[in-house]
Amino acid sequence: MKSMVNPLNVSRFLHIYDAAAAQKGIKLSIGFDFNEYVSITRALPTKKQTYPNFRPDRSPIKSGEGYWMIGIDSNSEVVLVEAARLYDLSHSNFAEHLESLKAFYADPAKHAHPQDRCTCRAPSAKTITGKVAYHGDFWLRRDFRGQGLAKIMAGILRGASFAMWTPDFLCGLAERWLLEKGVLAQYGYAHHEPGGSILQLVEEDIADDDLLVWLTGGELRSLVDPCDRNELALVPRCSPARPREA
Repeated sequence: MKSMVNPLNVSRFLHIYDAAAAQKGIKLSIGFDFNEYVSITRALPTKKQTYPNFRPDRSPIKSGEGYWMIGIDSNSEVVLVEAARLYDLSHSNFAEHLESLKAFYADPAKHAHPQDRCTCRAPSAKTITGKVAYHGDFWLRRDFRGQGLAKIMAGILRGASFAMWTPDFLCGLAERWLLEKGVLAQYGYAHHEPGGSILQLVEEDIADDDLLVWLTGGELRSLVDPCDRNELALVPRCSPARPREA
């Protein structure tokens, strides 16, 4: 049985990143209506189209199983967006979920093009099962890049995903240049493997060859809520205060 989430620890963790964003003049907010999210992202001129796994017209997300985050600047203009959803892979694994195209379409038989394909060659993808939190659709406006915002974005998503779902795994798919440029390290993923998703979605005009990136549930907990019941036993008790001398 997993230990309970300590809400104070999680709130303190989230506050660190929220405050860091505020210092950069960015106000963060989280939403749950993915129709609204698609409307926001479509209006961003330099952002690629949101992938179908975050679009209700292709992959509806049940209440409580997904959220998104945006950041706005002092002019109320969007600076960053990202999204997360929960996959129930208790009877499957992430590799199978990708290759069946169910990661992208609720009903591949209805929505997928006959030539749509996804191959997952990352060995560890077959071990990613249970409650799997998937993060994606990262976008950061060019004038805010190189300022540590990637770390802030990842921190908020780690904290929010842990608080909502305490998942068995947290994972994503990342372009290779993110690893080469050192951006992936800012996202805080402990593991990565090539061949996570060799993807072709014809009608979406998507052709990717992405890395698999992930954290285990235990690694996520150690980042967000490190002071669990076992660790409390290791914290020394305070010595009783000495009475003041008159």
